[in-house]
Amino acid sequence: MKVLVVGSGGREHALCWKLAQSPLAPELLCAPGNPGTARLARNVPVQANDVPGLVDLARREKPDLVVVGPEDPLVAGLADKLRTHGIAVFGPGAKGARLEGSKVFAKEVLERHRIPCAQDRVFDRSGTAKSYLENCTQWPQVIKADGLAGGKGVVICHDPKSACQAVDMIMEQKALGSAGTKIVVEEFLQGEEASVLAITDGETILILEPVQDHKQVGEGDTGPNTGGMGVYSPVASLNRRLQRQIEQHVLVPTLHALRHEEIEFRGMLFVGLMMTDNGPRVLEYNVRFGDPECQALVRRMKSDLLPILLATAKGELSKIEPPEWDERVCVGVVAAAEGYPGTVRKGDAIEGLDAAEAHEDVVVFHAGTSSDKSGRVLTSGGRVLCVSALGADLNAARERAYAGYDEVRYAGKFCRRDIGTRHQSKPGTEPEERPHRRPARDPRAAEAMRARIERRIKAAGKPPAPGSAEPGPTAAE
Repeated sequence: MKVLVVGSGGREHALCWKLAQSPLAPELLCAPGNPGTARLARNVPVQANDVPGLVDLARREKPDLVVVGPEDPLVAGLADKLRTHGIAVFGPGAKGARLEGSKVFAKEVLERHRIPCAQDRVFDRSGTAKSYLENCTQWPQVIKADGLAGGKGVVICHDPKSACQAVDMIMEQKALGSAGTKIVVEEFLQGEEASVLAITDGETILILEPVQDHKQVGEGDTGPNTGGMGVYSPVASLNRRLQRQIEQHVLVPTLHALRHEEIEFRGMLFVGLMMTDNGPRVLEYNVRFGDPECQALVRRMKSDLLPILLATAKGELSKIEPPEWDERVCVGVVAAAEGYPGTVRKGDAIEGLDAAEAHEDVVVFHAGTSSDKSGRVLTSGGRVLCVSALGADLNAARERAYAGYDEVRYAGKFCRRDIGTRHQSKPGTEPEERPHRRPARDPRAAEAMRARIERRIKAAGKPPAPGSAEPGPTAAE
């Protein structure tokens, strides 16, 4: 079996790392890959945004499966083009990818199908947007660029002056390019953020273990947004009851919405949520594995990932049993480059990688790295590495991850030192006691999960309103 992974970041290294462990022993290709993937796969010098080049590569290599890592090629229609040549792809077509590619479109879908989210206004003119913001009485307000902005298109503003400056930056100065042609202005939601990832082929949904990212660059959630500074899983505050709420009020209605909108979706449905006092609210949709969320998930997934991805691409996810999960905690710490998330320094030699992985249960995933002719690994991006570790509890995992991080050396290295501590400062967020569970590979448990979810998805009529749907199992059951 041959598998082509598209992308060059930490997510793609993590996917290659997990796929390489498959008993199916796949031949792995990664386009374009990085020094980390080169240890596991054959790197091919075709860039992830070169859709014609990737189609030509796939036609030459004839992979049994293509796994598209980044969002850009999905929005550009890579999956559609590959499928016209009979190639199985894990990743939605361009219509489905619009959920991430356009925040305006995503908000329209959310509102049409009564999926809970923040109240918002959409603007295509900066003057109109600033006039609205100058008359707002409730603050903060959240300003989002419509298009893809690498995780940097969201600005939280605390007063009219900063909000108008953000509008000018996005729409007038075009700091985010064409992503800022339109903006969404949203109410600011209070609560705990969480990321929930679910694999779906449009008919069946497989909910993965919850993870929590740390978006802002500074400790204590300060500073500008980034692509992600660290992650941990499972999420203590996201207990079994809350997971059922998310499934009932967000995930299943989203699948209803996709079918109603006639969007064929085979890939990852990754939902950013705010857990408010009134229940879960959707912040955004993504249509691919998160980065660094993927790193934590693959470290904790005990089952073979390859059959799950292949079945999704073929529309046969109902035949797959829910995966088994390591009960241990995973913490991932991002090692960033000086200047991130702005202009970063590049080309610095990285040392200490082997020493980092010599620590117990530590794996280092390459993200923004490259290599020179002598084989030295160099920094080449804002997020350079993700140092991941497993531990019996959150503190043990954190200690191992930071011990591994401290072994790595390059000029300008920095990280957040508070990854995994956010929930500890909020009393009352302890998880409910987890009940005794059937083994995840018990076919009766798998069939019960599928039957209950599919029964709700296939129910006639509109998506259920919040509070009206039957509660169902989560992937943790």
